[in-house]
Amino acid sequence: MKPVPPELPRNLQQLRESGWVSKSVKQEIRDNFVSRLAGGEELFPGVIGYEDTVIPEITLAILSGHDMLFLGEKGQAKSRLMRRIADFLDEWIPYLDVPGAPLHDDPYRPITRAGKRLVAETPPEKVPIAWWHRSERYGERLAPGTKFADIIGEIDPAKLAGGVSMSAEEALHFGLIPRMHRGIFAINELPELDESVQVGLFNILEERDVQIRGYPVRFDIDVLLIFSANPSTYNRSGKVIPQLKDRIGSLIQTHYPRSRDLGIQITEQEAGIDLGGPYPVLVPYFMKEIIEQITIRARQSKFIDQQSGVSARMSIANYRTMIASARRRAILLGEKPAVPRISDLGHLYSSSLGKLELDLMGSHQMSERQVLEAIVAEAIRDVFQEYVEEHGLEELAQVFAKGVRIEVGDMLPSRVYCERLRRVPELWNKAFEVNASENEAVRASCIEFVLAGLYALERISRSQHFGKITYTI
Repeated sequence: MKPVPPELPRNLQQLRESGWVSKSVKQEIRDNFVSRLAGGEELFPGVIGYEDTVIPEITLAILSGHDMLFLGEKGQAKSRLMRRIADFLDEWIPYLDVPGAPLHDDPYRPITRAGKRLVAETPPEKVPIAWWHRSERYGERLAPGTKFADIIGEIDPAKLAGGVSMSAEEALHFGLIPRMHRGIFAINELPELDESVQVGLFNILEERDVQIRGYPVRFDIDVLLIFSANPSTYNRSGKVIPQLKDRIGSLIQTHYPRSRDLGIQITEQEAGIDLGGPYPVLVPYFMKEIIEQITIRARQSKFIDQQSGVSARMSIANYRTMIASARRRAILLGEKPAVPRISDLGHLYSSSLGKLELDLMGSHQMSERQVLEAIVAEAIRDVFQEYVEEHGLEELAQVFAKGVRIEVGDMLPSRVYCERLRRVPELWNKAFEVNASENEAVRASCIEFVLAGLYALERISRSQHFGKITYTI
């Protein structure tokens, strides 16, 4: 918890003298948003690829004072965007410091009985004021398993047993949304919310009040509500009550990166790996492209359930695994820098399989491993074709026709590649064209890229045995 600055007012009289103005949470967010927008500041730091699509839609929703629903497949930064909206809250807001109060009452517009009584019966200089930081004014809940009492409220049986009247406000246990009065509350996976809870959200979205078990007093809740959902469930009949859909002001559709380069930027940012240190890693750009292309291919594959989607987390996890494999080799062989190779991709099963859901109709009894192998081969072929022109490939294939066999592997020292390819200068030169580096580890990575590309184009054959890969004609 952040310490409250000592210069902030501590009672109601000081607060009035300070000139503080009471605002609704949506007005507060809108004013701060407009200030940043006019100042040309970055609105959503760390969010890449949405500058011309999603962010303009969020801008309009905030300026309109709308509650929002982010609609998109998994791994499209929906949760990050939702949480970033809290950045537009004031850093500190005052509230009535009532012992045991369940809500953060606005000092000028209290909604609880205790808050109203305090302001009405106490001199302003004796009404205590406390301060609430923006980091505590955002609440979030995952819909599955959420009950009415969790987010709306319930009669507290313990208070009834203690003698509190059922008609008294003190008998109520407030849920998460009322407790986030003057803040932001987000619900992830809205279609999975129980129907009775969806009905309970009607009044909050339309009338901004909360009614618990027919309790006769309305609580005028000031809260910005944000939801997220996957299109496959949100658009399914009966999953979200139509009246609830109608009450959500803005629907904002997210998407996967529109280009491979954007996907690579996101992967590098989210992976958060330090490539330096005692065992530094140098990642050739074509290896980054292959990692991202694997995810792109998975999103296009008829063997994958596309309604479920393929998250950006697949690229991130695969990128980390690839670097970890290269670093392991560098540690064991004493190589610096560590340079990822195609053979390192053999370890992607552990980081990929849990992120893919097979289409049972389209997979034709293929296993997840077989589907992933096909996707990886397609990704290598796609990237290889962009790097190497068709001309010259036949010459390389003819080298293998003479009986040349080349064995590679994730634990083969880089210097060995140079030794084994002395009799295949064409391949060595082609690797140099891919990445003009004299570093042995970089050249080894390039050689594996060329070999894997030739195999993907069906120019040469390949066999695998105990982590070693042999290429022949």
